[in-house]
Amino acid sequence: MHTLTWEQRLKICIDLAHALSYLHSEMEERNMIIHSNINHAKFGWDENLVAKIEDFEFAVFLPPNQNDEVLCKRTNFESKYYVDPEYEKTGKLKRESNVYSFGVVLFEILCGRHAFNQSYLNESEKGLVHVARQNFCNGTIEEMIDPILKEKTSIKSYNPNRGANKDSLHTFMKVANQCVAETQDHRPTMKVVLNELKKALIFQVCQVCLCVYY
Repeated sequence: MHTLTWEQRLKICIDLAHALSYLHSEMEERNMIIHSNINHAKFGWDENLVAKIEDFEFAVFLPPNQNDEVLCKRTNFESKYYVDPEYEKTGKLKRESNVYSFGVVLFEILCGRHAFNQSYLNESEKGLVHVARQNFCNGTIEEMIDPILKEKTSIKSYNPNRGANKDSLHTFMKVANQCVAETQDHRPTMKVVLNELKKALIFQVCQVCLCVYY
């Protein structure tokens, strides 16, 4: 991930958000799918950086017109650092549970480290997500950004492989923080997340175009 530019990271996030949004959508004669085991290891991309979701072993398939809430109590998770706390507590698996896990992955992509990195565990046993939320509330979230993404160049010598647009980062960080809200009711839908990520990409691409123009 460290070798990827901010634009490339955004495009990967958009691919994944688009896939989750599709799985969550209710369509006639098609089951809605809740993955239930989202973490960084369930995402992959090809040589063209087209991202995809993998491993549906624990996915839940809901028939059309069925309530999107299902009791799915599990005691073992591959990584507790990605698990929706409300799902873990009540056993109620919803689309918003996927949104939470995806939010953790968004922060991983932003920070360039896994959710269980020891530097985060030294601050909180809950890992990255708790540290990120605290920093977001304190206004210090920018300190957690992958240093590679904070490299700056002058506008005339702008290199798209370095630096990230400030508005793009803020849009990304805001929606990532919304995804990891403590309760399911306060999280956005994947459709909203997808639109915000597209907005973040527009900010970044516009910066590149402007710098090339000048």
